[in-house]
Amino acid sequence: MPGIHFSLRMTDAEIGELAAIEIDDLVTRLVPEVFAPVQGPADHTPEQATALAQLHLLTYLRQAVDLLEVKAAHAAADAGAGYPQIGRASNMTRQGARRRWPGLLHQSPDAPHRPTSPETGSP
Repeated sequence: MPGIHFSLRMTDAEIGELAAIEIDDLVTRLVPEVFAPVQGPADHTPEQATALAQLHLLTYLRQAVDLLEVKAAHAAADAGAGYPQIGRASNMTRQGARRRWPGLLHQSPDAPHRPTSPETGSP
């Protein structure tokens, strides 16, 4: 059975922890760059406003990760990887990868993938 063609330098837990730390740093850096404090009657605390801005930004980051995951799956398929390899690299079975990306081995990366709006959940 085909392998995933890379080896881990860290455990799964260490990778998850590192990813969480890096995303937290990214959110902390981007929130003041992306959002401006609202002036006017204070019906919320600055801490509440910051936490809600972070949550809002994280919805966009999740959407971006989903889009990048689709692109990476297409790139792997275009490079000759099959569903067993793509599934293994995605921590799922071959069948799981086939369900997540049906027709992946027969579609181009430009196939319609319409991200949804974090605010409405629709395109």
